[in-house]
Amino acid sequence: MILTKAQYEEIAQCLVAVPPTRQSLRKLKQMFPSQSQSTLLSIFSQEYQKHIKRTHAKHHTVEAIETYYQRYLSGVMKDGTAPVLLELANEVDYAPSLMARIILERFLQEREESPPSKSVINSMLRDPSQIPDGVLANQVYQCIVNDCCYGPLVGCIKHAIGHEHEVLLRDLLLERNLSFLDEDQLRAKGYDKTPDFILEVPVALEGHIIHWIESKASFGDECSHQAYLHDQFWSYWNRKKTKVYSCGFYA
Repeated sequence: MILTKAQYEEIAQCLVAVPPTRQSLRKLKQMFPSQSQSTLLSIFSQEYQKHIKRTHAKHHTVEAIETYYQRYLSGVMKDGTAPVLLELANEVDYAPSLMARIILERFLQEREESPPSKSVINSMLRDPSQIPDGVLANQVYQCIVNDCCYGPLVGCIKHAIGHEHEVLLRDLLLERNLSFLDEDQLRAKGYDKTPDFILEVPVALEGHIIHWIESKASFGDECSHQAYLHDQFWSYWNRKKTKVYSCGFYA
């Protein structure tokens, strides 16, 4: 789906005052019924991630962490079944899954008297039943399932969608009898950074020569284009030392 810049900015402007929850996404769909759910979710996620990067530091000061932890303890003392962490995250405008990580790290540090390893934290976030406190496990679970931008559940969904679109793209290439090499074949040849597909025989499209295709199952805004150019696309272009048109496939 192609959006004009004005359409994109209208949607992005509406995201400024809403938390990253599935309830907010449903409201957004009501506001923009002509846009697909996947398009809105992708824009929603990207805009919120930009916001989190800008405000990340203030949530990780010693003072902020201690304030959040004490508010969590006070909240669950009153009612352990209430969504204390989720409501706290929404109140301070921080992603629920990231708030859950902060509180879990603080809890484990107090319990074990040493900073917990990242692998332990990640394992507990993926499976909250491993958390040695039932109330906190429930609070973390509520944050994970209600966060549509961050967390292990979102990560799994993004990975599955990305794989699905690579399969769809592969099928399209096969239907058109185009000869190509995929990522696994390229890595076997010793490439470190690889596009999803390199066409063994380049094709012409709208006056450009297509040599490789990179599938991105996300909304391609200007910021994303620049980041992908810097991190990936220029290295593909430079490797061939030829002036070819590089195709980024967004879905």
